[in-house]
Amino acid sequence: MPKIKTNSGAKKRFKLTGTGKIKRKHAFKSHILTKKSKKRKRNLTKSGLIHKADTNNVKHMLGLK
Repeated sequence: MPKIKTNSGAKKRFKLTGTGKIKRKHAFKSHILTKKSKKRKRNLTKSGLIHKADTNNVKHMLGLK
């Protein structure tokens, strides 16, 4: 049985935390920043966690499950 390949896009976008949760970056901060407020851009800089409903899919893409 061959090994399952890790999804290349997923390995660039997600990181595993020490407690096993999956960390992600916020979207919409790459361009067209002039119309967005400072507060909105500042909050988009911070990382977040993925939703509980998405954990199984993301773990499968990362080859963890």
